[in-house]
Amino acid sequence: MASSEQGYAGTPTQRVGFKHTYRKSDDLKGPFVHPTTTRDNRSLSGGSTNGPNQGLQPGSFGLPMPGSFNPEMRSIAPSRSHTPQNELSSSAPHRAVRISTDEERPGTTEERQAAVRDKIAKEMKIKMGTENMLEALMAKNAKQTRDQRIKVEQELGTSNFKLAKLQQELDDEIKRALTPLTPPTKRMSSYFKTSPRRAPDVAEDGLPEEEEDDGVEDTSPTVIFTDVLQQLEVEGMQPDYYIERANRLVDLFKKNTALKYDIAWSVFSGRVQLMLLSESTDVVAAGYRLTRHAIADRSSLKTIRALHTDELVTLSLVKKGKALLEREQAVKFVRAFLDVKDGVHEISLAVVRSLVAIAEHQEDRLRNMSLLTLAELLAKIPGLLIAANGMTTLSDALAEGAFPAPEGLVASFLYLLDHPRQRKYLGSGREFEAMFAPFTDPLILAGDEEKLKTCAKGISAMMKTWPGYLTLAQNGAAPLKSLIDSLVYPNIVTRDLILELIFDILRIKPPSWSSSFLAGRRLTTYGRVNNMVDPNMKRSVTAEVTDGRFDLTTHFTAVILATLLRAGLVPALMDLIKFEEASAMKRKSTLLVTEVLKLAHHSLPRSMSARIQVLGDLLSPIDATGMNYVASNTSMVYQIESINRTANRTGTTSPHGAIDGEEMPVGQQAIERAKFTATMDAKLFAQAVLDTGVPNHTNYTKWNWNLINNLIDGPLTNQKLLEETIRTSKFVKRLVGFYRPFKWRFSVIRNTRPNQRYVRTGCALMRALCQTQLGVQYLSENKLMRQIGECLAQLDQHSGLTSTSPLFDKHNMIDYLTGGYFTMLGALSESPEGIQIMERWHMMNMFYHIMQLPKRDDLLKAFLGSMDYSLDTHLRVMLSQALTASQKVIRLFATKLLRKYAVGRMRYSAGMQDVDSSQWAIKLVLTQLYDPDVEVCEVAVRILEEACDQPSHLEFVVKCRPALDHLGEIGAPLLLRFLSISTGYRYLSGLDYIHQEMDDWFLGRNDSYVAQVEASLTRAYLDPSTTHRHAYNEDPDEYNDSGLLPPHFYRELARTEEGCKLLLQSGHFYEFASTIREFRLDDEEPESLTKLKGCMWAVGNIGSMEMGAPFLEESDIVRSIVRIAEGAEVMSVRGTAVFALGLISRTTHGYAMLTECNWAITTDSGGRSLGLCIPLDPSRLCLKPKPPERICGERQQHPQHMQKYRAATTDADPLHARILKLIVDMGNSVMYKKVAADLQVLKAKHAGAFTSVKLFQKSLFILESHHYRLQARQFILDLFDKRVMRMIVLEEETEESTSESDTG
Repeated sequence: MASSEQGYAGTPTQRVGFKHTYRKSDDLKGPFVHPTTTRDNRSLSGGSTNGPNQGLQPGSFGLPMPGSFNPEMRSIAPSRSHTPQNELSSSAPHRAVRISTDEERPGTTEERQAAVRDKIAKEMKIKMGTENMLEALMAKNAKQTRDQRIKVEQELGTSNFKLAKLQQELDDEIKRALTPLTPPTKRMSSYFKTSPRRAPDVAEDGLPEEEEDDGVEDTSPTVIFTDVLQQLEVEGMQPDYYIERANRLVDLFKKNTALKYDIAWSVFSGRVQLMLLSESTDVVAAGYRLTRHAIADRSSLKTIRALHTDELVTLSLVKKGKALLEREQAVKFVRAFLDVKDGVHEISLAVVRSLVAIAEHQEDRLRNMSLLTLAELLAKIPGLLIAANGMTTLSDALAEGAFPAPEGLVASFLYLLDHPRQRKYLGSGREFEAMFAPFTDPLILAGDEEKLKTCAKGISAMMKTWPGYLTLAQNGAAPLKSLIDSLVYPNIVTRDLILELIFDILRIKPPSWSSSFLAGRRLTTYGRVNNMVDPNMKRSVTAEVTDGRFDLTTHFTAVILATLLRAGLVPALMDLIKFEEASAMKRKSTLLVTEVLKLAHHSLPRSMSARIQVLGDLLSPIDATGMNYVASNTSMVYQIESINRTANRTGTTSPHGAIDGEEMPVGQQAIERAKFTATMDAKLFAQAVLDTGVPNHTNYTKWNWNLINNLIDGPLTNQKLLEETIRTSKFVKRLVGFYRPFKWRFSVIRNTRPNQRYVRTGCALMRALCQTQLGVQYLSENKLMRQIGECLAQLDQHSGLTSTSPLFDKHNMIDYLTGGYFTMLGALSESPEGIQIMERWHMMNMFYHIMQLPKRDDLLKAFLGSMDYSLDTHLRVMLSQALTASQKVIRLFATKLLRKYAVGRMRYSAGMQDVDSSQWAIKLVLTQLYDPDVEVCEVAVRILEEACDQPSHLEFVVKCRPALDHLGEIGAPLLLRFLSISTGYRYLSGLDYIHQEMDDWFLGRNDSYVAQVEASLTRAYLDPSTTHRHAYNEDPDEYNDSGLLPPHFYRELARTEEGCKLLLQSGHFYEFASTIREFRLDDEEPESLTKLKGCMWAVGNIGSMEMGAPFLEESDIVRSIVRIAEGAEVMSVRGTAVFALGLISRTTHGYAMLTECNWAITTDSGGRSLGLCIPLDPSRLCLKPKPPERICGERQQHPQHMQKYRAATTDADPLHARILKLIVDMGNSVMYKKVAADLQVLKAKHAGAFTSVKLFQKSLFILESHHYRLQARQFILDLFDKRVMRMIVLEEETEESTSESDTG
């Protein structure tokens, strides 16, 4: 990548089309050209309607047929209901040759995986929208919406199919990335032994010999190279001739990467020059591409520049019309300089001026590509960009919101902000405030929602880094105040985006029921609150984690929240609630206020959060606001309380574990459900059975499923009522019959989110029947279990039953609820009675045989993921078999399944699990440490890490004495956990692990820990990739440690008395403290900063333990860290110091020392520190304001440059002097038209003057020295004859021929 150290990379441009005969495509992928694609019009008529057993027909799901081709090469999304046709034009020339490119085949596996993940994320959004539409249709009259519902269900089936295919594609790509390539049997090194410019050995691309170009495996690449160069000497051929040979040379460079170091430039340069001077733009593009692939190092760049490529690139970049491919390859040629070490210093100011002109032109298709290049130049060589007036261009791009990836532009600015030596290039330091202008002045973008979203993304990217936050928090957080004050503007789009931005900045994930709340539904009567825990609920809202690991994102969010509250966030939201007329916006503001108050209560010190908890503005006197406002405000207070109550209810899990989409009663529905208990009156129960509609008719869509659930969970657990119901009513018989597979009712229902209620009811029915002896008997003898067993037998090769279309085939598992049978069997596996029922119908035997099915990973995941393993049954044996004797994907899935049993979060039938009940799972996880696949071992280590949070589990793991030497760095975190108890310390001490690890950390690992922490923070703030998870083959929740502080050796060492003694003897802590005390606040050397950060992390981790706190008192190191947090010139160092102080604040000693330094610490209701600390005045963390230092362009300050400029603007010939004066005036936009007319007159009268080489060179120097718009550049360069450039490039030959003629 061009700029990997800045955190983003250059991305090629998007595919575009060309209409002339010889147009070739080259490197035309990516998002940075203005898109020309059409909107994805998704048809709701796609999919199949002929039942579950219909075969899949090609194109029935809108997938492109193999070989389909778009003549315009645009990224057009195919219709979902029609198969794209082969659009290859038959009228194309039969000799058309394409310029083969690097980007046609994505170069790295990371890029391919990212592309697939983007597709999955898009398809998931489409699926969620379809499910929401189907849920809305289900709430309406069934007859009126039948056709619409069928279409939506078909569309949902299409989405499920595409998601399954994409997920399989992603899995294959990940597997391919982990498979090492076979090295070639023949190396090319023998051909280059005598080369004085031999490059270091570079690994080939791993292609087999038989795949080499043209089948000439035994031909030397140098011979091929020489032959192709000779073929390029031929003149007068068609453009295709030169393009094809250039492509062959590029392929040769790719397959033999060392070849570029042995190029004979005296010959090669002549061929390249002729191509770059061709009249065909395609040939010129091929020349740029060939030259780009020939770049090896900085010396080769100097050789290439000697070919007058600066002038050629300048001329190419201003061309119009059909020269798009040439211009694009010219930009890529310039970007190749960024990939070479120190190559950025070979980029000329003239080229950068041209890029700036393109970036300023709104309609130019290369604008985004140029902006990205300028952003990378800003990070690598800011002086050059400022000399080219590019800083203003980048600032304007941020303010306009036209660049689709503002995070890349912001990252370059943030890189400069972090260090004082580079900060001076920003001048005023307020370049970022341009992103706030569209919000503070609604007339700038006139309500353009897409551009406003882009600006919001840029602001969000700033607020997720320490340099960005500290910059915006300066001067009383004026930019943030202006953003919050913009809520007063009556623009619904701007208000909505500001609220969304605040949600994002504070990392607030709206609950699953928020969409219904925003739509106006009352939470007290809303019965579809998801019971599963939201991702943001899995981790506490505070930094306190059960294993004591520190949540860095929570601490950073607390600091941001304190600043937003001081900027007036809550009063602004209160005013919005009171005066906003739109109900949805008012409710969204209410939801945000509720979340902000809750977050402040949990993460801010009491001195900061207490005063905002009283919402006095919503309870103003009646005479001041009027009755209408009082009623509205009272309603908002009631809604805030209702949101809190509902959020608290949904924060707990079901005793049986949450099923996707499981419902939980709230409000009035909870009161109604309380009436249906096991002791319910018989008459009321009989009436309720009739009210369900089950005894009256067989149309399940008209049954009252909420009432059915209430009856199953309550009265039907009473054996007497169950017996009465079975004997006198059709309720149980008809309900159980609904689930029988061969009645084709439940088994042919579409697999949608609203339809999951049928699966939940089926599971509840299984559990209810297993609670009574009569229910067990009824279920054992019912045809339901026999038919499920028969369907399983269709998959069992030993059963003798076969079917051409088994119920559990892949298509049915994806599109229909047939996978729900495994979930219902999983409900049976929770009790011994259910196990007996399955054994009666020989299901255990069939399960063993199903485990051996090839190519049915979906079935194995559905089976393994649905079963309950809390009982010691055959299911545990099958799980053990899956862990050791299955394919990698199943072994990985089964290993993740063990997490909830190993870490102590599974509720067993006899109650919450004890120590012994987890040991079986821990033993199985320990077995996975020796799996041949590294990924499985990594998952096992993470599970054991989490399990070791409990001392009893840690003791058991240490007692098992696992061997982790073969895992290397993967097993290191688990070994660190062993240090936290005396037993583990003695065990590791006997292995001589502790002293070796201590020396390793002191000498180097402490510094690498800094990069590990920053990578964890980066992952936490990146948007997680959305992956498809089927309702019945869902992977278990993975333990996500992004944003959590990784384990530290010294912290684990400080947990025990033996470790503290060793730490005292080593003297390492005092070495760390000495480094912190001696740090100069203006030091910005990278090595010094890394060492300082490593020392602060070590001191913070030691100080976070009560046994390590005495080290802090002896060294008095806390004040030194506070000094760095409030005074370091490098902003990221301040952030590390704040995090280290947060660690220290968790102990009693650290709490006291920080209080003395005027820092506030967040505590829980019991007065225990939560590890969150903030200065009483958060502005103390910001830089002190300094007068701006304006840095002029480095290359324009030299007197030599000014002397050249004066020489370029004057000439002895009056006509030439007049032309040069007019060219200088072309930079004045006011005089542009008049000057252009004068130049046209001069060209008409004196055309010969515009063939002068010297005049052209002077004009180029003027263009390099001044800022000109793209239109002016095009006009000036078009004035000169095209032969002038040829004379410049071939200048030496011309002079030699002239001298020979003179002497002759």
